[in-house]
Amino acid sequence: MTPTTFPEMNKLWAADQKPYLPLPAYSDGRETISCWHLTWRERLYLLLTGKLWLRQLNFGEPLQAQAPSVEDPFK
Repeated sequence: MTPTTFPEMNKLWAADQKPYLPLPAYSDGRETISCWHLTWRERLYLLLTGKLWLRQLNFGEPLQAQAPSVEDPFK
């Protein structure tokens, strides 16, 4: 699974921060939206299991709200 660009993106998080992947995103100060591309293997696994794991790195800070979705939030 890799982050991918999309027409509404207006920010690139972690552009020069190794070991992190650059994260193309839309951000308005209230929320940040990113788009992820799944490989064929990941798509098949998701189809068969119905499970999507979400790992959040909060570095000891309070957990932030998350809202995974398969629907385009810009439509």
